[in-house]
Amino acid sequence: MSNYPHVQLYIDGHWREGADARKLPVLNPATGEVMGELAYAETADLEEVAEAANRGFDVWRKISAFDRYKMMRKAAQLLRDRVETVAQLMTLEQGKPLAEARMEVMAGADTIDWFAEEGRRAYGRVIPARQMDVYQLVIKEPVGPVAAFTPWNFPINQIVRKLSAALAAGCSIIVKAPEETPASPAELIRAFIDAGVPAGVVNLVYGDPAHISTYLIAHPAIRKISFTGSTPVGKQLAAMAGQHMKRMTMELGGHAPVVVFNDADIALAAKTMAASKFRNAGQVCVSPTRFLVQEGVFNEFVDQFVMHAEKLKVGNGMEAGINMGPLANPRRKSAMQNLVADAAQQNAKLKTGGKAIGTAGNFWAPTVLTELPLSARAMTEEPFGPMALINPFKTFDDAVQEANRLPFGLAAYAWTRSARTAQQIAASVQTGMITINHLGLGMPETPFGGVKDSGYGSEGGTEALEAYLNPKFVSQAGLSDGLSG
Repeated sequence: MSNYPHVQLYIDGHWREGADARKLPVLNPATGEVMGELAYAETADLEEVAEAANRGFDVWRKISAFDRYKMMRKAAQLLRDRVETVAQLMTLEQGKPLAEARMEVMAGADTIDWFAEEGRRAYGRVIPARQMDVYQLVIKEPVGPVAAFTPWNFPINQIVRKLSAALAAGCSIIVKAPEETPASPAELIRAFIDAGVPAGVVNLVYGDPAHISTYLIAHPAIRKISFTGSTPVGKQLAAMAGQHMKRMTMELGGHAPVVVFNDADIALAAKTMAASKFRNAGQVCVSPTRFLVQEGVFNEFVDQFVMHAEKLKVGNGMEAGINMGPLANPRRKSAMQNLVADAAQQNAKLKTGGKAIGTAGNFWAPTVLTELPLSARAMTEEPFGPMALINPFKTFDDAVQEANRLPFGLAAYAWTRSARTAQQIAASVQTGMITINHLGLGMPETPFGGVKDSGYGSEGGTEALEAYLNPKFVSQAGLSDGLSG
């Protein structure tokens, strides 16, 4: 056991147990041991939290953007002040190295700050009218109470984008945080509470994900849904939301292509992409996965990439010097085993890794496979783990065809010294985001989202704030101040 806390629900300004006092265990992915427990929301709790969010919305929408800004900035600073506590909880429950957890917490604070500022600039506009005595106005209004559903891979990051955008726009929110990693999200919520956000504005629940999503999406108080997770689940939630005419933001799965051309800086590309691939043990929706390397530099790139993979130190994220922690749960470990076995059966070449490490916890070696046939499951299914798939290509058109083969379109990467090639690949790949010759995704001020089966809407930039606002058109004429001349 550790100093891991008992995690409760937060509903209408109170930390408490669920209606039936039911508990769920929380496991340490590095050891497999139970280290704590969390409260479980029942139907009665969900009804209460929906009503609380509705009341909270009535309060929060009347608070000025400037005053909301001040509370959000205070929450951001509280999160920074508590970085060590929150990061340690995140590493205990999720497994990522402590340094990565610290970065996630600090980036979360930056996200709060940015949306707080942006909320003060949610401007409407005046439209020139066709008559002299008519004013035509567009006013931005908060959409209403929000239900947000988030995964376990980034316990702070995936919540803070939704939470910050909603609050900056004047919405209340119910966060259904991940049961595997409940404590660090609870600390994020606590920062907003301690910053003075009124009761009902921010709420937190855990429990059965299917039941919670079904109940809240259908509830008349909820006006917007934001979901981050797998494409199959996202499609189910989108269908439910559509039945109830609820607005949605969907950030779903990916299978990111990486196109490396003959003229690329191979040393930089291999080093940068290996670091990105194995960050958070590859459990990242934008993780580079399908490496398409032009024939002239294929062997050089593979050798350098494998070198970087083999240098990584895998272990408990709480220990010093660890570069990659365990997979988050046994399900991911089994998925890695199955994908590697399938690739081997289809004559793919295993360059490194491909196996579990030790007997305790969910550790998996950084894995590099080359020359996979398209029939291999890993070439179609998102591995969501520390697995890089590297295949050669001949021509530009070959690379584009493979990059666009799958129904996903979240993130893509490219490496070339040619300005012409960079422009062409950016225009040709069907993706919501592409970064060329560096890692440039995920800042608060930039859009973050996909196309095709990777979802729709943005969780970054001004586009994210707009998703929580309704434009209201007001046309007025014939007004008088009541004075006569």
